[in-house]
Amino acid sequence: MSVAEDEIVRVAARGEGVTADGRHIAFAAPGDRVSGHAVLVRGPHHREPPCRHFPECGGCQLQHLDDVAWSGFIVDRITSALAAHALATEIRTPILSPPNTRRRATLHAERRGRQVRMGFTEQNSHNLIDLDECHVLDPALFALVAPLRGLLAAMLPGKRRVNVHLALADRGPDVLIDGMEAEGLAAAEAITAFSHRHGLARFAMDEGLGATSRWEPEPVTVTLSGVPVPFPPASFLQATPEGEAALVAAVREIAGPSRAVADLFAGLGTFTFALPGAKVYAAEAARDPILALRAAGIQAQRQIFADHRDLFRRPVTAKDLSNFDCIVLDPPRAGAREQVAEIAACKAPALAYVSCNPSTFARDAQVLCEGGYRLDWVQPVGQFRWSTHVELAARFSR
Repeated sequence: MSVAEDEIVRVAARGEGVTADGRHIAFAAPGDRVSGHAVLVRGPHHREPPCRHFPECGGCQLQHLDDVAWSGFIVDRITSALAAHALATEIRTPILSPPNTRRRATLHAERRGRQVRMGFTEQNSHNLIDLDECHVLDPALFALVAPLRGLLAAMLPGKRRVNVHLALADRGPDVLIDGMEAEGLAAAEAITAFSHRHGLARFAMDEGLGATSRWEPEPVTVTLSGVPVPFPPASFLQATPEGEAALVAAVREIAGPSRAVADLFAGLGTFTFALPGAKVYAAEAARDPILALRAAGIQAQRQIFADHRDLFRRPVTAKDLSNFDCIVLDPPRAGAREQVAEIAACKAPALAYVSCNPSTFARDAQVLCEGGYRLDWVQPVGQFRWSTHVELAARFSR
């Protein structure tokens, strides 16, 4: 069936709708039409954005899409990235996290007169959106926004912007503020009273020399696959429980009955602890997360060797990787060029590649396939609701 030139046929990487004749139209959804007077006629996949701050707030770019269109955008991003490297494979149906499930986020706060504004910045701007509502944050985190404004109003110096890192730990919300000092008895009492009143697991501050806990009645942990793991301030945590579950399920499917697994860029052990029947070598460059992983592994009596190792400067060699039944690779957005070169030369029969960047994933996938691996399938995961951010887990085999 032919498509009219004025019909939106896809959504580009930055969120604009693209017509059949190649025009980019802001806030358009597949199936929309562009009239002769450049008026957008909404189609079946265009929804009314639920948040009053859209589209100014940079936290979301795709609230005008329904889930079908958002899924299509995610699949298209992955397919296009692979095609740029002459690759194709089965792309499974994306697993999407529901609204109001984000359990970690970084907001910004700044003083405007006597008031403190707090929220996300505008898209491609430093202008701060003062949040009155949020449809992505877990309600337990959003409930802290207004009280934190009040706390910071008494502490935040003029004309300074600070970062407010929020996360949900096992015992409640974890708050870290960086870029501000809070000295003196009055500040200490205010922080203690605030933390107690709002049931915080921890309140920490980073004045430029590293995070220091100002309230932590019990050691803060996050539970990964049933194992409580110490949670250092500002550590990486999968954005939603649903997203974590989807990625863990994919990695478990790929690893199968593997008895020896290498978990590279292991972080706190999201995938390390998901494989209880295997001996796991876990490598991570960040000191605090790998120490937390090691302590949790000892406490849980798991067969884990935790290695504090920079995999960019000192990747695990192909010879050593050949001793494993499966490799799990979860690098940062830049990918893992140096480590992938060693994996491509090894003999491990299976690889689970977890990625938050389809472009660098596709680049690395080409190297792996040229080294003899086959890309069997990709499981997309939409953890960042209404965002252009795309995550995935992929199976490679020899």
